[in-house]
Amino acid sequence: MAENTTKEKDIRDNEKKPSIYSLQLSELESWLKEQGEPKFRAAQIFDWLYQKRVGHFEEMTNLAKGLREKLANYFTITTLNTLVQHTSQDGTLKFLFELQDGYSIETVLMRHEYGNSVCVTTQVGCRMGCTFCASTLGGLKRDLEPGEIVAQVLKVQKALDETDERVSSIVVMGIGEPFDNYNSLLSFLRIVNDDKGLNIGARHITVSTSGIIPRIYDFADEGLQINFAISLHAPNTELRTRLMPVNKAYDLQDLMKAVKYYTEKTGRRITFEYGLFGGVNDQVKHAEELARLIKGLKCHVNLIPVNYVPERDYVRTPRNQIFEFEKTLKKNGINVTIRREQGHDIEAACGQLRAKERKEEAR
Repeated sequence: MAENTTKEKDIRDNEKKPSIYSLQLSELESWLKEQGEPKFRAAQIFDWLYQKRVGHFEEMTNLAKGLREKLANYFTITTLNTLVQHTSQDGTLKFLFELQDGYSIETVLMRHEYGNSVCVTTQVGCRMGCTFCASTLGGLKRDLEPGEIVAQVLKVQKALDETDERVSSIVVMGIGEPFDNYNSLLSFLRIVNDDKGLNIGARHITVSTSGIIPRIYDFADEGLQINFAISLHAPNTELRTRLMPVNKAYDLQDLMKAVKYYTEKTGRRITFEYGLFGGVNDQVKHAEELARLIKGLKCHVNLIPVNYVPERDYVRTPRNQIFEFEKTLKKNGINVTIRREQGHDIEAACGQLRAKERKEEAR
């Protein structure tokens, strides 16, 4: 009984402390300076956190005991409790992690010929209300701190350490709208991109948004070399509003203006994610309309055969119709690919596992 009480107190204490994973290298250097410690210690701490991947400050043996105590008193090393881990026949791993406050999030490891990609979550739930997505069930509970996003990558990397593999790319496309948690997103990106952190190259990181227009302009001005994607899913404003309520606040035509600003400001190509829903947005006429909408933009279309979500009414587009849609776009000069399906047998669609296992959160 006494042991359980002690563990509960430790959990409560850790919830009050900021995560050290939330600090960029420059922020950790500033904190050390305030503590009267030399700046170079920050690089040593990053090495322990991201290269050696220790779980406790006392393991940082090249730091003085006094500094290790300061770190332990002020910060926590965020831990995620694995509630469920599913392995697909294609090697995809899906994790349901429990946060320190009891909420749960999903993270997915996808294996490709070119390496291992991790799809991370940025919020507990989502308030965007997309009618095809299980992530929005139950609405938004809270934003994740940068350290809670970083911890997802580290948790997956530790699983890969057992087979001497590494995370080679990151996609920010899990539960939540990344641009609705913009500051945490930027901190996360800078931490995992830092060569003293996880050292994931900017061009191996992709961020997706449902279309928060003011943040698209901000993101264009950040000067990052990170890949950028828009969840589009419809070629006209009426259909997009039906599928994605965010279109009521940020209309499709205004979204296209923001996309044009982004491509012209950065010189980078943008990806349009287009989920195909049977009988809804997957006809040749929709492909023709989509081609007209994005013609002339520096872009690429990623067609996504959707996973069936029991809580939603949409069905999968027939295979021959998917190819017809692709053919129509190509005929109109649009660069297009069909996303390779992964994790279909383990409920890998965003939010599915959480909706099934943690029903109280998805109400």
